[in-house]
This record gives sequence, structure tokens and C-alpha cells, in this order.
Amino acid sequence: MKRMLPSLPELTLTGIVDILVVAFLVYQALMVVRGTRAGHILIGILIMVLLYAVSLWAGLEALRSVLAYIVPYLGLAVIVLFQSEIRRTLARLGRKRWWGFGGGFRGPESVSEILLAVEQLAAQKIGALIVLERDIGLRTFIESGVRLESLISRDLLLSIFKPGLPLHDGSVIVQKDRIAAAACFLPLTTNPTLSSTLGTRHRAAIGITEETDCLSVVVSEETGRISVAAFGELHPGLSVPEVIERINRHFEVQRPSPVYVDAFAADIPLALESTHAPTDARSADRMKPS
Repeated sequence: MKRMLPSLPELTLTGIVDILVVAFLVYQALMVVRGTRAGHILIGILIMVLLYAVSLWAGLEALRSVLAYIVPYLGLAVIVLFQSEIRRTLARLGRKRWWGFGGGFRGPESVSEILLAVEQLAAQKIGALIVLERDIGLRTFIESGVRLESLISRDLLLSIFKPGLPLHDGSVIVQKDRIAAAACFLPLTTNPTLSSTLGTRHRAAIGITEETDCLSVVVSEETGRISVAAFGELHPGLSVPEVIERINRHFEVQRPSPVYVDAFAADIPLALESTHAPTDARSADRMKPS
């Protein structure tokens, strides 16, 4: 009697949607572990599952017996080994702005004060790390530092990061228009693809953005370069206008119109003021009495 092969189910619209959703989830899972140590762990787990399947097919009883004690615990191993990646993925899903809801960091006055401090810290080559909270709360990291709950000001930030003072080490966490805490401890990134020359401050700036949707502004105490970290990626050697652009893009702040800039003149970077200095000097000369 001829054996009948099982027929493939009919492809319907529901089936197409089901396949696309599964493909999307698999793709997102691969993107989470790409370039991390978790990727190598995942490959090792897949090799063990493949060996178990081969032992069943080839009748390798000794190998099957050994793997039979290990394979059932792979589910628990995945949860333990990939806990940070799972937490990061769930946080990404939770921070999606469904139907336009959800807010973030706002307030041009706060940004201008931060950038004025960052520019002066960079000029003096004083190391600094400022974290701007967005949608995911940073309460866990705030509690690791010294609570301030003060309004943002350039002088306060310069005082915090002044070398030799108690709050110099660690990071400053900003919540909307307030400095929530200083000297906070942040998780360090474990991404093996990053340069080995990066110091602890830059690795902490990247690490906090891997777990949350915040943005970190870093000033190197060796070179004075300004860097911005977001979503696990570091963008080094930025100018002040470039930092403004990345902050606006990250927090979805619309670029201010000329009238809005005039209303908040402090938002204009100091680097741009120098370009108008010769014009102002010539204007002053013309105004002098002959």
C-alpha cells in the first residue's frame, strides 16, 4: 500500500500574519544578542540541541544519555544567562510610544544649562558623565548616589564635577528639569566589540543606555572630547551643536524657530557666538565717535 505524504496546510491570510509575527520576533531576538557575549552562548546552546537531535537519529545512546540530563534544563539556563537581554527587550517593548502616548525629557532652558557646563568642562578637560532620563525610570540608579533634587544650573554641574570634591566620581542623573542625584553608580557595558581604550566613564555611559532609553553625555578628562551614548552606541568627538542635534533627535524635540531662539537666547551654543565676534567688534568701532 502506497504511503500518503502529509499535505501542506492551505496558506491563508491568518497564516501569513502568523509567519510574519514569528519572523519579526526571531529577528528582534537575534538583534538583541548580536555583537554580545550572549550571541556566543546562544550558539553553544543550539549546538547542544543539534547534538541531541543527531544522537537520537544516529542511535548514539551514550551521547543521548549524557545530553538527556542537560537538555531539559536549557530553558532555565536561557532565563539565567539571558536575563539582561530579556530585561532589555521587555523594556524596549514597554517604551514604545503607542498611539502617540508617552513623554520624555523637555525644557530648552535645562538643555542650555547642561551644554554650557559641558562646554566649559571640555575646555578644562574635566571628566563628567551626565545621564538624561527619558521614558524608562532610573530610580534604581538614583538611589545608588546622593539625592539632590535641585534645579539644573551650569554652576551646580561645574561644582559637582570639580576634581577633588566628594561628588566628582560617578554620574549625574537628570530627570526632566531637575538634577535628581549625583555620584551615581551605573552598569558597565560588556560589549566585546567596543574598543579596549575606552575608560570606565565611557563604558558606564554605554552600559546605562543598553538597559534603558536614556541618553548619556560624556566628557573625557584625557582629551576633553564630548561624546554622546544612546541605545548602546557611543558617538565620540562631537561639537556642541552636534550634541544639541542628538539630544533633540533622541527626545523628539522639534527644532526651535527663530522667534523661539530669541525667546531663549541661552540655547545658542557658545561656539556659535565666536563667529559673530568680528561683526560685533566692527559694529562697535562704527559706533565710536570720530
